[in-house]
Amino acid sequence: MLQRVFGAGRRRFQDLDEQEILALAISAEEDDGRIYRAYAEGLRASYPDSAAVFEGMAAEEDDHRRRLIELHRQRFGETIPLIRREHVKGFYIRKPDWLVRPLGLEKTRAAAAAMEDQAARFYEVAAAQAVDARTRKLLGDLAAAERGHEKRAADLTATHLGDGAAEAEDVEEHRRFVLTWVQPGLAGLMDGSVSTLAPIFATAFATGDPWTTFLVGLSASVGAGISMGFTEAAGDDGRISGRGSPVARGIASGVMTTVGGLGHALPYLIPHFWTATIIAFVVVFIELWAITWIQSRYMETPWLRAALQVVLGGALVLAAGVLIGNA
Repeated sequence: MLQRVFGAGRRRFQDLDEQEILALAISAEEDDGRIYRAYAEGLRASYPDSAAVFEGMAAEEDDHRRRLIELHRQRFGETIPLIRREHVKGFYIRKPDWLVRPLGLEKTRAAAAAMEDQAARFYEVAAAQAVDARTRKLLGDLAAAERGHEKRAADLTATHLGDGAAEAEDVEEHRRFVLTWVQPGLAGLMDGSVSTLAPIFATAFATGDPWTTFLVGLSASVGAGISMGFTEAAGDDGRISGRGSPVARGIASGVMTTVGGLGHALPYLIPHFWTATIIAFVVVFIELWAITWIQSRYMETPWLRAALQVVLGGALVLAAGVLIGNA
């Protein structure tokens, strides 16, 4: 661990000779080609056209690797030294996000753009360090090629994502985001915000004690969050419904349920009862209208209908809690 943090046992890039620079470039191109193919494989089921884009980019990396190996063979022979990114101090490291399933479309495209930029910077620095004319020329050409990959990616995108395919994939990405994160999170936020109103405000008006009210609100919020999270995760594995990872949905639902309940429980950390209660009422008002906006924005529910469902329902639960607390 300490070696990784402080770079002990790793070479400085400026200390590498030209054979080692070529070997490092070859291993980097091999890795990048595999990463692009992993992206393609991860996207193929849901975004086949974008998968074709990454297959094309992997083929580009293969061509770079062949050119580098040929130059190494001409200058240094058949044996390529084993040197990789992690052996060089300060060299960029690829985060293994290609192992995550499902892959996010926009995140994957952004990661690919960052990879090309990092590779171009490497070749520019390596070319400046090289002395041999052939090596310097090849590294400079590859730097220009990596810089030009943005245009190449655009060409591949135009080839494989034409005729509305890109728009269709963006719509599918938005749909998956809504089904996996927004819907469970919204359901949790609604449940936490509304279902905890009655116990919190009933306790508040029954005891007049802010600390007791806070403890009841905390326990109700955490308990509801755990229950909603497990219910969401266990209720549907997402394979048939297409709603995505049950773990992701459970986290979204559980966390947002807890947040929804804590919003109007936290004011009761204030020791003055009426100050805490007035602030809690304001928080409830903001919560309910925020839920209405989210439902209208992401669930395409008409604004008036969302307001009636959320605000009116929340107001009734709040009134029930106050009435019970004053009984």
